[in-house]
Amino acid sequence: MKRTPHTARRGAVVGLAIASVALLTACGTSSGSGASGASDEPMAELGEMEGQVSLLAWPGYVEDGTNDPSVDWVTPFVEETGCKVTTKTFGTSDEALNLMKTGDYDVVSASGDASLRLVAAGDVAPVNTDLIPNYEGIYPFLKDQAWNSVDGVPYGVPHGYGANLLMYNTDEFPTAPTSWDVVFDKASEHAGKVTAYDSPIYIADAAVYLMAHEPDLGIENPYSLDEEQLAAAVDLLKTQRESIGEYWSDYLKEVQAFTTGDTVVGTSWQVIQNVLEGEAAKTAVVLPEEGTTGWSDTWMISSKAKNPNCAYAWLDYIASPEANAAATSYFGEAPSSDAACEYREDCEAYHAGDEDYASQIWYWSTPIEECLDGRTDVTCTDYAAWTSAWQEIKG
Repeated sequence: MKRTPHTARRGAVVGLAIASVALLTACGTSSGSGASGASDEPMAELGEMEGQVSLLAWPGYVEDGTNDPSVDWVTPFVEETGCKVTTKTFGTSDEALNLMKTGDYDVVSASGDASLRLVAAGDVAPVNTDLIPNYEGIYPFLKDQAWNSVDGVPYGVPHGYGANLLMYNTDEFPTAPTSWDVVFDKASEHAGKVTAYDSPIYIADAAVYLMAHEPDLGIENPYSLDEEQLAAAVDLLKTQRESIGEYWSDYLKEVQAFTTGDTVVGTSWQVIQNVLEGEAAKTAVVLPEEGTTGWSDTWMISSKAKNPNCAYAWLDYIASPEANAAATSYFGEAPSSDAACEYREDCEAYHAGDEDYASQIWYWSTPIEECLDGRTDVTCTDYAAWTSAWQEIKG
């Protein structure tokens, strides 16, 4: 089956107007509309470093040697800039959104299911990439995308990216599966041993499958579902629910489930396969023929940042080849530039810089009522509707 590269079909959504993003707040997927005094303009020039910066990040994105003395890319930043780093980690995008509303953090690492909501709430500011020299080296296919820019204005710096892959037990599947049908239409063949990612954004995975197998639904973007399309995805996931042994969000729990054999097939990440491979587990991963969802995280600056100069310094530093290589390698994802691969030996495993591979990934984006696929004759379902649907699916 011939497939149109996803990057081409996303072109219409990159230029979403500020007004359409504001609609996200109005339709209930985020509360608040920005705080008094919040900055809605990028900095024109840098000033003196403030001596500190507060980061809100996914676990593993800001390592200073505390967890592992051999893993530390924060200390060189502090020595180079004089900006002392304090870090708080979060476990979900919703947690990050709530924490950013406090105004206590200068910088956040946001996934695509959070970034647009942060923009809509006025919690993050546009960035002046001229003040971030390392921005130039970032892969072009990660820049100016719907999850990190609005109407051509960048709201952050891409960090790393990855695909949600299909993992399978090689004893149960001696021939590698090529389709997501093993976790959807054929899931009952392994009832009780199927797993799926535990988040409303997983609805998009069902939509990707339906795009290929039920074209009459007219799904063009898995994050742009009208009520009929969302209902079809929900029905598919409710059927899948009967075969799910466990939903996962902690990847170490999935490692354990595949190690014990309690799980034999389901959505996963390359880093999980790397861990299992190191333990000689009988697992493998594949990117199925329908394509997949994935993530492209973005470092964003708070619109209420108390330390904006140190914040800009962090965005530039973490995009530098050596620091970006260290951070993305530790987490288990592709880096944001070819130059970072000079400091890594596993870029090939993550398909770093492979635009054809990347074109098969639908990166997490926040669903909003204004259809991201460009339709104007219907209203699409927003993230609040997806959250409600996910609760219904899980029961």
